[in-house]
Amino acid sequence: MRGAVFGSVQSPAVRRGVVAALATASLVLSAACSTGGQEGTSGTGAASPTASRSSGSPSPGASAELPPAKGSAKVVSTLTEGLKSPWGLTALPGGDLLVASRDEGTIHRIDGESGKQTLLGSVPGVSPAGEGGLLGLAVPSTFAADGWVYAYFTTTSDNRIVRMSYDEKRPAGQQLGAPDTILRGIPKGNIHNGGRIAFGPDKMLYAGTGETGDTGLAQDKESLAGKILRMTPDGEPVHGNPEADSVVYSYGHRNVQGLAWDARKRLWAAEFGQNTWDELNLIEPGGNYGWPEVEGEEGKDGFIDPVAQWRTSEASPSGIAYAQGSIWMAGLRGERLWRIPLSGDSAKEPLADPQSFLDEKHGRLRTVVGAGGDRLWLVTSNTDGRGEPKPGDDRILLVEVE
Repeated sequence: MRGAVFGSVQSPAVRRGVVAALATASLVLSAACSTGGQEGTSGTGAASPTASRSSGSPSPGASAELPPAKGSAKVVSTLTEGLKSPWGLTALPGGDLLVASRDEGTIHRIDGESGKQTLLGSVPGVSPAGEGGLLGLAVPSTFAADGWVYAYFTTTSDNRIVRMSYDEKRPAGQQLGAPDTILRGIPKGNIHNGGRIAFGPDKMLYAGTGETGDTGLAQDKESLAGKILRMTPDGEPVHGNPEADSVVYSYGHRNVQGLAWDARKRLWAAEFGQNTWDELNLIEPGGNYGWPEVEGEEGKDGFIDPVAQWRTSEASPSGIAYAQGSIWMAGLRGERLWRIPLSGDSAKEPLADPQSFLDEKHGRLRTVVGAGGDRLWLVTSNTDGRGEPKPGDDRILLVEVE
């Protein structure tokens, strides 16, 4: 999906690498078929990930040491287990975590050292079904002062974003205040509800949405479906958005599941493909990422190409995080953790080919969050109705990375 405004230039070396990867993939694609593009079950086949290259300007004052071409990832401990359909995860000041149960509509606090679970409470209005339910969580930088917890969830009529006051001094199960809706009317579906929310370096709230299976909504800028949204903590459009009266930040997305910023404050997003390519995209304000007109890298004018892409059997990406100069991407159907080392300066292509770790060792992987320095929190997703739960599932794992 190539950007008409930002352009795209591929070096011969990158083109040769892409061609080689596609040639390998062709052996598998001859047997590929579509399974309808549902979460973690889209498409078939297996192939090496590929990367696209496009030009762009660096962020002002940006500089970061380049990561090594080859990295590593190992699980060093299990923080907690016995979680039911965990989805959203966010870190609190001091190192504890909040985790959301998609199907139960509850939020628990997890002690960052002992793993002890404390129930905050249930979120009123959550209506779990299919891929919908209580999804993303986020806390602002002002959490220590205001105690707001933000959540993205599915109701009987829509997807919406709310904030709730959190008072840990109240009894367990009664620590959440009534939801204050800051944005409603995000279309819902049995599939493709998006759901990831995160506060950016600009202290604004970002949300990834899905097109609910109604593909035309992704290109409709009047719809909140199939978009990345940017808003104030009160849910209002932000000065500097592509359109002053709209929270729509980018469009043409199929189902955005991961949001993260790198050291240069660039926004990255992971997205489900349908039959062929899952994507990692570098997000530009007002950018059109092509769905449903194109999937993966096609080089068509008017659309922005992904920076990296994967066969759906190898990824079905969910959460992403930035650590040690790389984007780390959790895979549902792929059951692995992907490392995408980032280039510096103005380059938008990976420094080297993506690497996978933990392949099929912990089942489906839903969410990944930075734990500081060279460590990540990684959430499994085997109790979501599509995995194969083992005793103790689901878990939060502590992973050491390079």
